[in-house]
Amino acid sequence: MEIAKETLRPVRNKAPAGESIVRPSLSYWKDAWRRLKQNKLAMFGLVTLGLLSVLAIVGPWISGYDYATQNYDIRNQTPSASHWFGTDDFGRDLWTRVWWGTRISLFIGLAAALLDLVIGVIYGGVSAYYGGRVDDIMQRIVEIIYSIPFLLISILLIVVIGPGVKTIIIAYAITGWVPMARLVRGQILSLKEQEYVLAAKALGAGGSRIIFRHLVPNALGLIIVQITFIVPTAIFVEAFLSFIGLGIKVPLASLGSLLSDGVNVIRNYPHRVIFPTVVFSLILLSFNLLGDGLRDALDPKMRK
Repeated sequence: MEIAKETLRPVRNKAPAGESIVRPSLSYWKDAWRRLKQNKLAMFGLVTLGLLSVLAIVGPWISGYDYATQNYDIRNQTPSASHWFGTDDFGRDLWTRVWWGTRISLFIGLAAALLDLVIGVIYGGVSAYYGGRVDDIMQRIVEIIYSIPFLLISILLIVVIGPGVKTIIIAYAITGWVPMARLVRGQILSLKEQEYVLAAKALGAGGSRIIFRHLVPNALGLIIVQITFIVPTAIFVEAFLSFIGLGIKVPLASLGSLLSDGVNVIRNYPHRVIFPTVVFSLILLSFNLLGDGLRDALDPKMRK
């Protein structure tokens, strides 16, 4: 029996509705940014940090006053149209000094994060990848450094070098990278047994190439989250040292030194404590909110 060609029609396969693509494919970082934007608290922290950074850069020039210029005729004035945050014991404009102090505090925090990123990641990556005797020796060194109190190192350096931004950064460079090194070591210990590492070794890749081209990029999410917590910790340490008189030299100002000066006159001139406290609290809060948001956004288990 012959079948007429007119009765034959091509059949087109249609993918079931459950197998259709409901959204375009996104890379890991684009998807992380999408989820971060959905976190309102994290975006509040990011926007607040952006505004504070801009004010730290341009704020001292807006008022038209210098952070070190003294005028005893306007000592301890309350906030006014001329001096938005008031003045201190020497008649210096507090608006200028608060934003100058914010600039120094942020600089110290970012410098500490950079040191952690360079020293901690390299040290932890090398220790974890090579393992064995190398790992044992490097971890014993880490334990010795970690056992030395940071405050003791800071005091010794202040006695030798003198107080200042450089001293605080050097003190942090000696011990501050240890937590990052331990974190990176633990992460790379679990990554170095993956198949792509074995494939890289089979293709003749060296140890440094495997560490910095394969292992560290796969641990980058955790490293970024850790950095967002390192910056406020370094800022808090600097504020503490300045508060007890071991930090920034006068006439330079940091948020810690401004708080230290304001506490002595808090009953008579509360504005000298309120404004540095608000800025200091916003910086710490913003970094913590951003860190929590990044931790959720960069966690592959949170992908939907």
